[in-house]
Amino acid sequence: MSLTSLPSIVSSPTGPVKKCVIWLHGLGADGNDFAPIVNELGIQNELGIRFIFPHAAAIPVSINGGMSMPAWYDILDINFDRKVDEEQLLASAEATQALIDREIDR
Repeated sequence: MSLTSLPSIVSSPTGPVKKCVIWLHGLGADGNDFAPIVNELGIQNELGIRFIFPHAAAIPVSINGGMSMPAWYDILDINFDRKVDEEQLLASAEATQALIDREIDR
């Protein structure tokens, strides 16, 4: 996954952008799963909201038998104190921060 930019669906208002929502999907999903919510909310143009729905890269996920699927990080164990791939988690956090920084610059 690139730290500089995540592939994303971007939905901008017809007028000036006043706010931005970056909506992260869950395990096995992608940004397409939530993009339809923009129309359902009916507030984008009125409030000047840009919505960004990034896609995590498809990676092998240990708890799913190593099957590749969109995931922000590998989940190594499924219990209350679950173990995750911390390096992948931090890389996803950095990529998300890059999206936030880009929106602040805009």
